[in-house]
Amino acid sequence: MKYELPQLPYAYDALAPIISKEVMALHHDKHHAAYVAGANTALEKLEKNRAGELPDLDLKATLRDLSFHVSGHLLHELFWQIMQPPGKEYTPIQSLEDAVTKSFGGYEQMQKQFIGVAKAVEGSGWAVMYATPTKELLIMTIEKHNLNHLPGYHPVLALDVWEHAYYLDYKNDRGTYVDKWFTELINWEEVAERIEAA
Repeated sequence: MKYELPQLPYAYDALAPIISKEVMALHHDKHHAAYVAGANTALEKLEKNRAGELPDLDLKATLRDLSFHVSGHLLHELFWQIMQPPGKEYTPIQSLEDAVTKSFGGYEQMQKQFIGVAKAVEGSGWAVMYATPTKELLIMTIEKHNLNHLPGYHPVLALDVWEHAYYLDYKNDRGTYVDKWFTELINWEEVAERIEAA
């Protein structure tokens, strides 16, 4: 098994002015690429350990590295895919509307909770909305990349609030980044498809 850095589904400048070309290039080509490389390094160490080439490998540390890097890679893949260039109008999607109403009481309540969670992440992490096996939705944080992950729950919407995702554009104003991201960049058709597939 080997992980690969995916191509972005749009040009580096497609999300401007919400996310600049410079941030997208740095985020994708450096940060996401580092998670892919880290995951592959951990996998290689485990393969060598199984083959007897690294008998003294610290398995606990290596598995922790694998979890961190694979989670970072998968969350970034989701992050790229659920965004679209700003300016596209939202067309109501019944299945999405139903899931949001069932879980939060309505769109405004879901938006308020997601934005609140994203702004409250301590340090480096993510705000993530999961679909449960019963198609209910739950919003929570993931510390760093791999802590607080819920097995069996499928992430359908994820916002990276590590500083590398916004600092060059917004400095320490995470709140403005979160507000603009939520209202301008989410591809709700993709989110709805992920809820249906959960």
